[in-house]
This record gives sequence, structure tokens and C-alpha cells, in this order.
Amino acid sequence: MREYFRNIFEGVWTVLVGMKITLRHLFVPSITLQYPLVKWEMPERSRNRLFNDIDDCIGCDQCARVCPVDCITIVCEKAGAGEDLGLTSKGTKKRLKVKVFDIDMSLCCYCGLCTYPCPTECLVMTPTYEFSAYDRKDLVYHYARPEVAEKTPDRGTLIPAGQTLWTPKPEVPA
Repeated sequence: MREYFRNIFEGVWTVLVGMKITLRHLFVPSITLQYPLVKWEMPERSRNRLFNDIDDCIGCDQCARVCPVDCITIVCEKAGAGEDLGLTSKGTKKRLKVKVFDIDMSLCCYCGLCTYPCPTECLVMTPTYEFSAYDRKDLVYHYARPEVAEKTPDRGTLIPAGQTLWTPKPEVPA
């Protein structure tokens, strides 16, 4: 009989201890955010998605050369004689047409090394951390303007961004 009441006491006691722990955490502010509605504030110098202001880009290719994983692709063409391509926001004269400026974020290691050598500071890391995709091709960002990639008499036709040279063969089930 004594054992019976002892088991009842231990059961009630363990419930009270558990409720004490629960009540203690009930009044503590929550740490978890309701993610799609509430987002974390990123620190000022956080390194996330790359952005290129193509109007300021002079096509110097320094960012692509310094990139350790070669995720930046730049194709430029010299401006014709007497052709004015305009100025950057800092007043630097543009001498090259940027035909292709692609950044493959699936390859990027987010080191930020590409942002430092840029003389016009047009390539920056933004605090945007939401850029998931279902397909890897959607992680390649094309910053060059399509009107620049037009037919030129001496070079032929450039393929617009997003268009492929070949179509892959359909997979044959085994």
C-alpha cells in the first residue's frame, strides 16, 4: 500500500516539476520568427547576393579575373570610332560595350573579393538572402542589356541570354 501512494506522489511531483519548467519558458520572449511574414535584419556588411549596376560597368573584367570560382562571365566589345557610350555615375568614360555580364550564384562562394577591385564600384553585395530556385539555370543572373547584344556587322549575331545553342536529348527510361 505504501508503494502505491509513493508512485502517485512521484507522478504528481514530476508533473509539477515539468509544469514549473513550462511556465518559466512561457513568459520568456520567443526567439523563433514567423519567417515569411517577419524576416531577420541582416548586418550592414553581410555578403549575400551580388548586384551589378550595368550603367556604371566599364567592362574592365577585373571582377571576373579575381573571382576564385569563376562565377562571373563578361564579354565586351570595343566601341566604334566616334561612338559615344556615355559616362558612368563617377564621370568615367565608357570605352567598351558590355555584351554579356552573367553571374552564376550557384557557383558563388560569397567571399566578396570581386567587389573590391571594381574601379566604378558597380558590383556590390546586397543584403538579399532569399533567391532560391527550382532550377540551377534560374540562379544565373544576366545583367547586360539585350539591346546591346544585337547583330554587329563584323562579329555575327550574339545569342540572347537564356537561349541555348543546342537542345538536350530527352532522357530515355532504362
